[in-house]
Amino acid sequence: METLTPTQVEGIALAGPLTEAYERLLSPTALVFLRDLHRRFNPRREHLLHQRVLRQRELDAGQWPEFLRQTEIVRTSNWQVSPIPADLQDRRTEITGPVDRKMIINALNSGAKVFMADFEDATSPTWTNVMDGQVNLYDAIRRRVDFTAENGKRYALGETPGVLKVRPRGWHLTEKHVLVDGEPMSASLFDFGLYFFHNAQELLDRDSGPYFYLPKLESHLEARLWNEVFIAAQQSLYLPEGTIKVTVLIETILAAFEMEEIIYELRHHMAGLNAGRWDYIFSVIKKFRKHPTQILPDRGQITMTVPFMQAYAQQLVKVCHRRGAHAIGGMAAFIPSRKDEEVNKRAFEKVKADKQLEANNGFDGTWVAHPDLVAVAKEQFNAVLGDRPHQKEVMREDVKVKAADLLNFRIPHGEITETGARLNINVGILYLAAWLSGTGAAAIYNLMEDAATAEISRAQIWQWLHHDRVQLEDGRKFTLALYRSLFESELEKIAQMVGPETFEEGPYRKAAEIFDALVTQETFEEFLTLPAYKELD
Repeated sequence: METLTPTQVEGIALAGPLTEAYERLLSPTALVFLRDLHRRFNPRREHLLHQRVLRQRELDAGQWPEFLRQTEIVRTSNWQVSPIPADLQDRRTEITGPVDRKMIINALNSGAKVFMADFEDATSPTWTNVMDGQVNLYDAIRRRVDFTAENGKRYALGETPGVLKVRPRGWHLTEKHVLVDGEPMSASLFDFGLYFFHNAQELLDRDSGPYFYLPKLESHLEARLWNEVFIAAQQSLYLPEGTIKVTVLIETILAAFEMEEIIYELRHHMAGLNAGRWDYIFSVIKKFRKHPTQILPDRGQITMTVPFMQAYAQQLVKVCHRRGAHAIGGMAAFIPSRKDEEVNKRAFEKVKADKQLEANNGFDGTWVAHPDLVAVAKEQFNAVLGDRPHQKEVMREDVKVKAADLLNFRIPHGEITETGARLNINVGILYLAAWLSGTGAAAIYNLMEDAATAEISRAQIWQWLHHDRVQLEDGRKFTLALYRSLFESELEKIAQMVGPETFEEGPYRKAAEIFDALVTQETFEEFLTLPAYKELD
């Protein structure tokens, strides 16, 4: 931690280095805005995080989720979300990625309708990454983000860039470099507040608006807190209520039971819901980790066609369209190979089938992680949408999802394999090494791994280790001794892959140490980024 730097604003101190660009954004008026948001809403944030702990205890005791009786009136009443702006009507393809300058330009130029600039799972939250990201977005909105790389290649925004949306960090995270009254500031409020304060009016002046994605909500009460933050922020800048528009990622199993309630709480600011599939799988493992009957097979076998994922996706479309909101499909994480066209051919066919399934299920758009996938995804939605901006008239009245459907975690012919275990260990270590080095979205084995996919890897290993009856498909028990053998073997592979010198000098041993602790300790860590954040500058 850097030496604390007092500011001109009472109650705020900074613990990160300041460049001229950072100081411009962290102006006294901006800091007052941030401080007031934190003072007003952080106690509620902490209370809701405590409610998550209590709910986990209920799940551990076998009290399964169900649709809430106390909010039945919300689900049975007739209401709609407020009108959605013109530039958010057609969202057939969206691209996501971190907030570095090159990514922002390439994503906005990719041909995708929307770019989600991600301060959360795709960004390692070093102080430099977070503040550079805010500077880059500030410049991109004003169309002065162009730059020349060290190799002489010039990057510049095109004439018709995509619409910009921003994902702040989740409610569970803090920004340790900004202290309010001596405590780290909520990272959610920091990311949202600094971006909104500097850019909301500028975006409106450019016929767009302050648009956001909200991650990892677990209840409609957490959505209600965001809504109150939005109202306060808009009032502070004298902007009409509803100026902010958000898409909520349904990426926790508990939120899946409260989709309509979440839309209702945010109805004046709501643009849609997104099927955040990778975090959703992680959430299922995490929430039911204590129950031996709820153990999932290798992560590669958990597709959108298995029962609980299919029920979740179809319910999301039905709920969104009933309320006039967009339904956005999940991430295609494939990264094209520059060397192996056969790998690309097989992967593109899988992406095509996945996006075709989403479009036929009624989704209005989808996510990709790489510009080369934009055309593949768009083609599938063009085939269904034609000239229409969306298909919200598809009401999916045929879908009758019950609580048991969302909780049906049986996967026909699902197996836990040594190959799957090795991949979890290998990818978990490699991703943590990238994260500790400041890279939050890492291309590993032709997949874009971010915190969500790495969470699946470490959560599965933890769960398999903590249940005596877990067996591999060959009959061997998944014991601590077997894990240790696989762990050492995969660590050796990584050392050979990156080279002995890089392995010893880089973050790989620290990453392996963190991964090993996460999967072997008796307590399940809620998010791997919480202990890992202590290692970041």
